[in-house]
Amino acid sequence: MPNAEKVKTVAEIKADIEAADAIWVVDYRGLTVKQSEALRGIIRQQGATFKVYKNSFTERALGELGLPALGAVLEGPSAFVFVSGDPVNSAKALKDFAKANNALEIKGGLLGSSLVDASQIKAIADLPSREELIAKLLGTMNNPMSSLVRVLNGPATQFVRTLQAVAEKAA
Repeated sequence: MPNAEKVKTVAEIKADIEAADAIWVVDYRGLTVKQSEALRGIIRQQGATFKVYKNSFTERALGELGLPALGAVLEGPSAFVFVSGDPVNSAKALKDFAKANNALEIKGGLLGSSLVDASQIKAIADLPSREELIAKLLGTMNNPMSSLVRVLNGPATQFVRTLQAVAEKAA
């Protein structure tokens, strides 16, 4: 029979999972305390949280929520990045931190209710952020309107230039 502390921990993990849009699992062995704190700060800036839970508790919480088991991803020490919102920024932050610190290994995770491996997380990190995509979309939508304004403005501009040339010639 599980004790109250274990039940409370599994409930806390379930709450973290339910609030997250994505969960990245990393192996943090070899990071110094200073590096771990730096990573936590970087992750926090991206709107995510970095937590360490026992793998067995996490598996139990995933099972109770009806989510796929992470299986081999949870071998060895694991830390969890719970992402709320756009998963691209946190994946980029992890990828960049892992480049700078070889001790950090991205192992895999969940995107929604789908399992993703380390290579897929790195591919997500290479995507443009939500804000970049919105800016590109707005730019694309704005181009036809700008072209239309230039086309409609063309005859009026030409007329004014013709008048100006006639006025200069007469003077």
